[in-house]
Amino acid sequence: MHAHPNRLREVDEEVKVMGCKVLAQYALLGQYDFITILEAPDNETVAHLSVDLASRGTVRIQTFPAIPLETFITKLKSHEQLGRGQVETD
Repeated sequence: MHAHPNRLREVDEEVKVMGCKVLAQYALLGQYDFITILEAPDNETVAHLSVDLASRGTVRIQTFPAIPLETFITKLKSHEQLGRGQVETD
C-alpha cells in the first residue's frame, strides 16, 4: 500500500466496468481498514464484483445491502406481510 497508494483509486475503474458506481470511500480506524459505498443495479452484480475482487486474495469483502429509508418506510406501511398475505386493518 505504501509503495502504490494510488492502487486504491484504480479499483474504482474496475468497479465501474462491472456496472457499479463508487459513491464514497473512507479509510477507517478499528476492525476494518476501508469502507467503500457503492451503487449497483442489483445484489447479484455486487456479488459478482465481490467474487472477482476477493478471488485475488488481497481483500476480504463484507457486504451490507442498504435500503433507502423512504423505500423501507413505504414497505412497512404496506398491508402485505411475508407469509401472511393481507393483514387486517382496524
